Amino acid sequence: MNAAIVTGAAQGIGKAISIKLMQQGIFVFVLDFDDEALMDFSDEVSFKNAFTTMLCDVGEPARLQETITTCISGKYPIKYLVNNAAIACNKPMEDLNFEEWNRVISVNLSSYFFTAKYLAGALRKSRGSIVNISSTRAFMSEQNTEAYSASKGGVVALTHALAMSLQPSVRVNCISPGWIDTEPWQKKSRRNQTHWPPEEHLQHPAGRIGMPDDIANLVWFLLSEEAGFITGQNFFCDGGMTRKMIYR
Repeated sequence: MNAAIVTGAAQGIGKAISIKLMQQGIFVFVLDFDDEALMDFSDEVSFKNAFTTMLCDVGEPARLQETITTCISGKYPIKYLVNNAAIACNKPMEDLNFEEWNRVISVNLSSYFFTAKYLAGALRKSRGSIVNISSTRAFMSEQNTEAYSASKGGVVALTHALAMSLQPSVRVNCISPGWIDTEPWQKKSRRNQTHWPPEEHLQHPAGRIGMPDDIANLVWFLLSEEAGFITGQNFFCDGGMTRKMIYR
């Protein structure tokens, strides 16, 4: 059995990715800094012997390195890394302070580099694969999203840089999700089920809002040997919205 590390894994897209990997027979290290979400994950996910939850703030370098070292020393070889952890601090740029900016960059971008750095030896040995989760916000923006957008743009560039540095043993790819309805995948205290009106779905060329499984399925394809000739690439998974010309 091979193992995977997924960051931001206890809820939302990360939870769907973790479950998808377990369905493929992969042991998953479920990293998250939300203890409540980790407890809900442990209670709800049926693959009891296929994962271990780990409380880890990936924005804290020393804690991240310690956690990765623990994963490497585990029973199964690490073959897959999915960098998914992300936070936002969306506010007018005049109000965004240095600490808030740095916190977003640390979690959303720096942690992606350092997980790859700490795992490079293990992934080369297993001829593994990395998938980074960016966002369509790397390519288009709303107001007051400077830190988040900058971090996600950095993820796209980091992906192709890592692909060159880790070649030929490790492939590295990136996914940029669009609007993904993660409400049903949140921890219990935040879980919700919004019934979006038809016009919200139909604005997407694909005819619907995205679901976490849409991202999880693409993650597994890119990690797997079926994508063995793909590296250094970014893939939009957004129902076609980044290709839609919109005028008010």
